[in-house]
Amino acid sequence: MADGNVSNAHHPADINGDGKVSKAEQDMYLEFRRKELEDQDAMRDAQRKMAWFSLYGMLAYPVLVVGANVAKLEDGARILGDMAGVYFIAVAGIVAHSLVLRLGQVKNKLWNLSRNFVD
Repeated sequence: MADGNVSNAHHPADINGDGKVSKAEQDMYLEFRRKELEDQDAMRDAQRKMAWFSLYGMLAYPVLVVGANVAKLEDGARILGDMAGVYFIAVAGIVAHSLVLRLGQVKNKLWNLSRNFVD
């Protein structure tokens, strides 16, 4: 379609709807797709960092409780201990969300591969 051939199928790069994809339309479409892929990559990186940060926090939490006991901050240790249930459930939700997104991406890739073999 880049050479301007008329087609019955609508191409997403055909912005003005004339049935032809001009060089300018193709360039805009490719730039939009490239930015969209960069944004998706940045979002995945941010989610991955958030999950790792949450896991590190989950590991550091018991150390804070023990540290509060060692420093003889009984109220601090008690408050941290009372918050533990909610904290661990929240962190587990963040990590589970990250894993579910990743598994969904893998499933989609496998589904697309299997469809290519059937066609």
